[in-house]
Parts: sequence; C-alpha cells; structure tokens
Amino acid sequence: MTNTSGSLHLKSLSKRYGAFTAVDNIDLHIQRGEFLTLLGPSGSGKTTLLMMMAGFQDITSGDILLDGASIAHTPAEKRNFGMVFQGYALFPHMTVQDNIAYPLSVRHRPKAEIDARVAEMLDLVRLTGFAKRLPKELSGGQQQRVALARALCFAPPVLLLDEPLGALDKKLRIEVQAQLKDIHQRVGTTFVYVTHDQEEALSMSDRIVIMQNGRIEQVGTPSDLYQNPKTAFAASFLGKSNFLHRDGAVFALRPEKIDLAPEGKASGSNKVTGTVQSVTYFGAVLKYQVDVPGLDLIEVDVDAWRSGQALPAGTRVDLTWADSAAVRLSDQSL
Repeated sequence: MTNTSGSLHLKSLSKRYGAFTAVDNIDLHIQRGEFLTLLGPSGSGKTTLLMMMAGFQDITSGDILLDGASIAHTPAEKRNFGMVFQGYALFPHMTVQDNIAYPLSVRHRPKAEIDARVAEMLDLVRLTGFAKRLPKELSGGQQQRVALARALCFAPPVLLLDEPLGALDKKLRIEVQAQLKDIHQRVGTTFVYVTHDQEEALSMSDRIVIMQNGRIEQVGTPSDLYQNPKTAFAASFLGKSNFLHRDGAVFALRPEKIDLAPEGKASGSNKVTGTVQSVTYFGAVLKYQVDVPGLDLIEVDVDAWRSGQALPAGTRVDLTWADSAAVRLSDQSL
C-alpha cells in the first residue's frame, strides 16, 4: 500500500456557538507532506479547528479543500483521515496486531495485505515483536506508537493529532517527539498537530500556527516565529520575551540575547544598569531577574558553564544587547 499525502486549504473557516465564536475566519494553506502544528493556550480554538478538519464538528461558514476539492460537507468517515488522540483509544481486548489492523479489516482488505501492512507499521514504530501483546502490557509511549501505527496503516492523505503526547511524562514525551518526527519524515504524510506545548511545536514542526481567541496570530517556521515574532502574544507565548518601550514602539528581547556583567564591566550602545533580584539554576542555564529602573523586571539567561559562579541577589549589573536582538512588534498590546 502506497502512502499518500494531501494538501489542505482552509478558506474563511468559522465556527460559532450562538453568540460565541470559537474559530474566526481562518485562512490557511497546509502544504502536502508538511508537519504543521496548531499552537495556542486552552480556548484558542486549535482543537475546534482540528475537529472541523476531521469532520467531527460542523462548519458555520467557509470551506475546507483537500487537494482542491471541497470536503466541507463530507462525513468524517468518508474523508479517510487518520486520527490520533491523547487517550490513545486502543481496543483493550485486541492485541497490538489486531488494533493496527482494524482500519484495514473494516475496509475488507485481503488478509495477506493486512498482515504485510501491519508488519510494515510495527517496523515503522519500532514495535516488531510486540504484535501479540495487549495494550495493558505496554508502556504509555508504546501505546501511543500503536495508536500512530493504526492511524497510518491505511495510508491516509492527512494525519490529525490532538495533543497526542499530553499523557506522557516529560522524559518519555521528548523521546516520542523525536520518534514522531522521524516517522513523519519516513512516511511523508501531511501531519496536522495540536498542542499547547512550545517545546513540542519548536522541535517537530515544519511550520507553526500560533492561535489566540479563535484567530491566527502568526504563521511561520519555528525559527521565523522565535526570532521574529510580530505581536506581543506571539513573542510571549512561544518562548519568553522581555518587552521594551522606545520612541512609541514596543520591542521584544529574548533573555538569551542579553549579556550580563558586573556594573562597569560592559560597554555598548544598548546598555542599562540594574540590580539582581534573584538567580535560579536550571542546569545548563542561570536565569537572572534584574530590576532596572523604569522597566519591568528583565529576565536574562546565561550559560551556566561559561559564567562560573552566579552573581548573588543585590549585585549591581550592566545589561547589554545588539541592535538586531530587539525585534519591533506590530502591535502595542501587552
């Protein structure tokens, strides 16, 4: 069975519940074979948007095109999309093999084809040898990989993933992130992924859609969004930013782009002096909170291995940064 991949075009897509607008006039083109992540806080509309793509939520207005053809009124089961949920949704009484085979079984595919495809999927998710186990005999990460294999086994044009790693602990989540990215690269299927986790979005995505209040705040590659946020919300939600007010404009300044030195030990065109309020050790990074008169507390990230002994609270320090480090924002809302 050949893996396929589809492009999606969301055109003026909206979802309203009475007077409440959950998704507000979304226009978005999802490219064939890309890994696109919908990122935003709870209530931003990202899951509702995903459910509209899946066909589980009716559309109030707008259209959804799959490879140029409208599927806005196509029932969910006819869209042929793969779906992976946070809760895995595996059949507890079925073996791993039977769980993965299920979508092909209900499509009445020949047994030889099903067996071959299941074997291929087990290899893809690195679970060869687990075919006869029940879900309860697997770890959370293994169950998630079974759910992924089941969603991919019938070669859907699009795979939709709704917070699929939310139930995993941090260490396991990081491991599965790497596996998921590798699987995407190997199969080439279009992935649309929903999360509120910034690290997940940054580490796996080709592009990220930052959402707030049912609208798209900004779209771009992880690097573009992190280095060049356009709004205060984008700058603060994807990573941490300090906000500076200059000449009627607002600038975002990432903590790691600020140099910190004892007072009188630094020079540069962009320099302010303040007092260390606190310093917190995070292994590779020392996070300083510096009180600068006329500004909010400034957060500064310093490589712990380079800085040596941390400067204690009460130390007077100079903060400097390059002109290019501060990014001018297009809005003034903080």
